[in-house]
Amino acid sequence: MRHLILRVFPALAVLLGVAGSACSPAGGSVQAGTHAILTVVAVQNFWGSIAAQLGGSHVDVTSIVTDPNADPHEYESSAADARLFARAEYVIVNGAGYDTWADQLLSAQPASGRKVFTVAAFLHKKEGDNPHFWYDPSAVFRVVDQITADYTSLQPGAAAYFASQAHAFEQKLAPYRQRLAYIQQHFGDTPVASTESIFQYMARYLHLNLVTPYEFMQAVAEGNDPPASSEVTFTQQIHAKAFKVLVYNVQTVTPLTTSIKESAAAQDIPLVAVSETVQPPIATFEEWMDAELDALTNALNAAALGH
Repeated sequence: MRHLILRVFPALAVLLGVAGSACSPAGGSVQAGTHAILTVVAVQNFWGSIAAQLGGSHVDVTSIVTDPNADPHEYESSAADARLFARAEYVIVNGAGYDTWADQLLSAQPASGRKVFTVAAFLHKKEGDNPHFWYDPSAVFRVVDQITADYTSLQPGAAAYFASQAHAFEQKLAPYRQRLAYIQQHFGDTPVASTESIFQYMARYLHLNLVTPYEFMQAVAEGNDPPASSEVTFTQQIHAKAFKVLVYNVQTVTPLTTSIKESAAAQDIPLVAVSETVQPPIATFEEWMDAELDALTNALNAAALGH
């Protein structure tokens, strides 16, 4: 069992955003003015934040997994979750084994009018693949397009509205795209490390050289002890200062990951915290990502300057 600790990003503490709204009354769509409101449930709040912004006043989004102090891999479903799924018209599931409890609840109570969007299936991923798709910008951009398409399919008469919302959200993502491009341009091929696989997609997108043994990252992400050989390799990399920055997951904390962080800090290797849910929960997806990318840029700059 993983040992969990509380971490909040100071850079985000003052940000306000929409990660999801309260759920709608039972029975699906409700009327607001002249249009129906879709009842949407997102299993995780990063997808929920995106869904809420793309849907605007035409959707009522509830995100289930939002606790910044817990490991989402260990989430246990409740009767309240089952009720949310029962009345939802549109459900967003991450998939790839990340939220199998959601698949089980949905299978236990089928509904003919409910549309389920499983991100993993959409990306042609399966259980056993790295499920941290929200850290892959190319996947995020595709998911944005698909949610918009699904909304339009569910409410054809609001196609123009959803297109407008998508355009507005794309503008909000402009700083995110700029940060990504900056890191690609200035720090491509820089060796970096990560305590687990959460950073794998992002490192690849940013053209960073993730040198941590894959077996180590995968084991930690799954809550298992890494192979001894991978642990030895990682320790040797730290002492040799074979990478410039260490990325760690604040929601997956074990004695081993704590030791890795302490060893890296002792070698003056900059540390960058990332999380599996939006932190703080009141932030939007893009505010959360922008803050993490700023922290990564600062760390890469510090490493380049020898600080």
